[in-house]
Amino acid sequence: MPQSGAVPQRSTKRALVAVSHAIEQAALATAEDGPLLVVALFQRLPYFERERARYARIAGTAAVTVIGMVGQLPADLPPNVVGVPLDEAEELGREWSVVALTPRFGAALVAYDQGEVEPAPTLEAGRLFDGGWSFRRDVALHEALRLRDRLGDRVPGPARAAFDAVLERVRDLPATPGESRAEAALRLMAGRADRAHRAMAEPVEERPPLLDEPALRRWTLADGVTASGTLPVAVIGVRVAEPAGTPERFGRRSMARETQAVVAALTAVLRPVDRAVRLTEQDYLLVLPSLTEEQAVAVAGRVHESIGGLARSYPFVAYAVHAAVALTDRRPLPVAEVRHAMEWAAREGVPVATVAREAVATGPG
Repeated sequence: MPQSGAVPQRSTKRALVAVSHAIEQAALATAEDGPLLVVALFQRLPYFERERARYARIAGTAAVTVIGMVGQLPADLPPNVVGVPLDEAEELGREWSVVALTPRFGAALVAYDQGEVEPAPTLEAGRLFDGGWSFRRDVALHEALRLRDRLGDRVPGPARAAFDAVLERVRDLPATPGESRAEAALRLMAGRADRAHRAMAEPVEERPPLLDEPALRRWTLADGVTASGTLPVAVIGVRVAEPAGTPERFGRRSMARETQAVVAALTAVLRPVDRAVRLTEQDYLLVLPSLTEEQAVAVAGRVHESIGGLARSYPFVAYAVHAAVALTDRRPLPVAEVRHAMEWAAREGVPVATVAREAVATGPG
């Protein structure tokens, strides 16, 4: 957002949700200032569904409300909300924008999905975007003009006319001194709040050694607001078993130490953003965001090496390791498919199997 005077910065989804909500609430509070224009790009349908009620209220007072997302639009959009389908390949498909504009008020958030994450309480909260935000009317006007140009004739005729009418009404109005002062205060408060939140979150965001399956569902928001088609995630199933015929250890007193050594070897390959899940006594799942398939296969190779090296410390135990690798942008994650491929790999004696990546449906279904 070069017109804001601020250098674009990298922000987490968690931080941008707060800014987005502030702009939407300000739009509702300033609707009486004159004709209100609101444009929002949501990337995918589930993210709009979370905000549906708020946008129904906005559309009840705005001159025009336009939303955009990749894929087929739902048939039951709230009254006066105009939907525009976006193509996954176009730049707007990875853009998260909220622009509100009246003759006396303007605010804009524009951010681009980087397909990366940082450690956070959930996978969604840690998603990273590059962009910026502003509560200045000239910046909001600039972004509204840009989106009007990019969306073009995809905005239906009546809505396009209302869109243009607001732009013409605002275009030549001078900015007021209070806008820059108000934005400076907002940026100061937002910066302090973000630093305080990070300081409070640091002790509890350390990666646990192992999750269970319910904890994995909570971390990936499998039962909450998440969407297919955005963040790529590598899912690696690993079976660590003693081969048939392994001598029985005396009293099996070392089993606990050996299990701890296996867990340490598995988790040694993980980054701070990754998670490991124990599925059964011998089956594990590694979840690694923002990797390519080649990188994920390389991680599976390091797991083989790491666990194979345990024989130096436990000479009577030579573990057999079989893995299955999937790269996916589906949600929920295809855990069942990976487990099935891991079982096949163990049965067939394949060190590393790969699971074919499935196309993601972008429609409401």
